[in-house]
Amino acid sequence: MGALFEKERVLEAENITFRYEAEPVLNHVSLTLHRGELLGLVGPNGSGKSTLLKIILGLLPLQEGSVRWFGTPIERFRDWGRIGYVSQKAASFNTGFPATVEEVVRMGLTARLGLFRRPGRREAEKVLEALDFVGMADVRHRHIGALSGGQQQRVFIARALVGDPDVLILDEPTVGVDARSEERFYALLEKLHRERDLSIILVSHDLGVVSEKMDTIACLNHELFYHGSAAGFRAEREAIVGRTYGHGMAILSHGHASEALRAGAREEGRA
Repeated sequence: MGALFEKERVLEAENITFRYEAEPVLNHVSLTLHRGELLGLVGPNGSGKSTLLKIILGLLPLQEGSVRWFGTPIERFRDWGRIGYVSQKAASFNTGFPATVEEVVRMGLTARLGLFRRPGRREAEKVLEALDFVGMADVRHRHIGALSGGQQQRVFIARALVGDPDVLILDEPTVGVDARSEERFYALLEKLHRERDLSIILVSHDLGVVSEKMDTIACLNHELFYHGSAAGFRAEREAIVGRTYGHGMAILSHGHASEALRAGAREEGRA
């Protein structure tokens, strides 16, 4: 991990504190992401994971703390095409949306093109390249709503990739997909890291898989209880998980569905 941390810091979030009205959601959270790093962000429902993503993506205002992308304060950062984002909503996509797979992926070029510049031949090539990379080029003319959940997931990843981002942020990407689609997703993640050297933030409840697949782990429950190497997490995972989730928590290995089982998990709130 020493070599990893010598690389450029693409994201620096420091002392992020956030409240919805009087309700505290994040308490002095600091997070870094380096070039080429695979970071797994885990925590129980309502722990503030989605709120933290919205803040670093500029979708929620800073209340306390600071965020820097590629060394630039978020208040002055404008090159959002360098950051690809796949939200939780992709898993519950409106199957009646009247667009082909190709058209959905083309939407990912808006940050690069602007609203009023029409895509040309080069953009069409980029769309096809992104679809080919995720193995969906052969269905590019099909209606997006006709695809399975796992296929839609890969299309939305292609949409995030089409603008050649340096960072990819995935919010609960395996929710609602079957085991085979989940395996394909992690194979794709490895391919992205190997061939594109992307910096990736993966938000997940799946502690077993995340601790095996990621370089670093951040355990969040309103504050950070761990932020370090995956190897360090595995060495102390019972203690770390106990602090983050509370006692009564067990982690099943990847061979047993890699699913985190917890007692008394709260329902997903605004966080």
